[in-house]
Formats: sequence, C-alpha cells, structure tokens
Amino acid sequence: MLGLIGKKVGMTRLFDASGNMVPVTVIEAGPCYVAQIKTAEKDGYNAVQLAFGERRAKLATKPLLGHCQKANIKPPRVLREFRDFALAESVKLGDVLKADLFSEGDVVSVTGVSKGRGFAGVVKRHHFGGGPKSHGQSDRHRAPGSIGSSSFPSRSFKGLRMAGRMGGDRLTVRNLQVVKVDAEKNLIAVKGAVPGAPNGIVIIKKK
Repeated sequence: MLGLIGKKVGMTRLFDASGNMVPVTVIEAGPCYVAQIKTAEKDGYNAVQLAFGERRAKLATKPLLGHCQKANIKPPRVLREFRDFALAESVKLGDVLKADLFSEGDVVSVTGVSKGRGFAGVVKRHHFGGGPKSHGQSDRHRAPGSIGSSSFPSRSFKGLRMAGRMGGDRLTVRNLQVVKVDAEKNLIAVKGAVPGAPNGIVIIKKK
C-alpha cells in the first residue's frame, strides 16, 4: 500500500479529451518526509511513518524534537503511519516523497474529518421528512415524531436516530480516480468530493 499525507485545497472542474466536465478535488499531496521505518523484527509489524507540514520548534514537545532529530527533519504538523508500505525497502530516514508517487488513472482512497455542523435536528442530520403541513400542524414540521411506545417497552431503544451533534467524523471515500498530477507543485486532482473543509488534512492511499 502506498500513501501520502496531504491538504485539501478545494474543488474545481476539469475537461476530458471528449470535452466532458469532470468535478475534481485538488489536494496538495506532500512533500512528506520519512520519519521512521518500522519492521516486524523490531516493532512487530511493518510500517513507514511519514511527516507532513512544519511547526515552530518552540511549539513542539521534546519527545517530538528528539524523534525528528533521528531522521534529520523539522518538527512536522502531522505524523501518520502507513502499514505494509510498498516502497519500505527502498526508502530511508529523511527521504522525501512527493505527489509523483501517484499517476493519472490510479484509484485511491481519501480519509479526512468531515465538516462540523454543530447541533442539528433530525431533518438535517438524518434526512427525516418532517410532519404533515396541514390538519392543524403548526409547530411539528421538523419534529422527529414518536421516539418509542407508551406502555411497552416504555423506553427509547439505543441507537435511535435523534437530534444531536453532526459532522466532525473521520470518513473515508473509496475508489476515487486520479485525474491529474502536477508533480512540480505537489498537486493531484481526484474525481469527486473528499471529506473535510479546505486546508483540512487528508490521507491518500493507493493499494
């Protein structure tokens, strides 16, 4: 499995050879630095830890600074592990991985944190239809309706869809096609939408 840490830039559109419009999400994929290489003999599993972005040294903890000194890299904004990394045998500490790890036509999965929507009702959160708009119903248009029986079982079942905090969840969108790769600017364009707001951190993986 190959992968990079990136940042969502935003959405736009491209046109294919036939002139068809393709909605794409632009992602700044890398540059990522190899911060640690884990092996089954030493750590119990095989993985490559990548670092993305930078943070001021005064804001980094001493354990993080010591960890980065081993790879001779600056304190990163994000650290993530990729298990069974396909290039694990050919990379070494401090190496730089860029967007050219991907190519046009690749199918990838993108993981991010969805936009936080705050407290939301059942119509927005679960797409309920709401109550009837007539027959004297003046204040029940967006109400959830009954949440349980009266005499039996006299309780609401666990997991019932109700109003509550919406968004801010870790989500993965699979089988997204890489439409374009700009290796010089470390940008890739994938067909469709990915979770999160612009400038949000995303993980791009290719099997």
